[in-house]
Amino acid sequence: MSDLDTQRLQTLDQLFDAFNRHDGAAVMAAMTDDIVFDAAAGPEACGRRIVGTADVRAAFETTFTTFPDVSWECTRHAVFGDRGISEWIFRATTKDGGRIEAEGVDLFGFRGNKICSKSAFRKDRPVLPPTGASA
Repeated sequence: MSDLDTQRLQTLDQLFDAFNRHDGAAVMAAMTDDIVFDAAAGPEACGRRIVGTADVRAAFETTFTTFPDVSWECTRHAVFGDRGISEWIFRATTKDGGRIEAEGVDLFGFRGNKICSKSAFRKDRPVLPPTGASA
């Protein structure tokens, strides 16, 4: 594995640590200023495309606000030249107490040791009822 591959794997580790701390500044520190983020859901074939530091950070911070306990449990990272992949389990609680738990994957593009593109894919799974609620 090259030094750059090692740096890119470290970037992915740092990125997900920042996501799980809900630290928007640290998330964006792993990305280029012209970052392109394709969200898992949205009206476009790519989901919803968000471009640039300010708008991408706002999208992530909206997720942190909407789901105060949101977390991504990474199960695997890999890099292949200027591409990377992370597999994870998304967990969050909705405002009415429903629970979300779904597997997902991010595909990344790198420029140097920074992320220049992130495309998210997540299983479409119904929200689970609040703990203790009858189904």
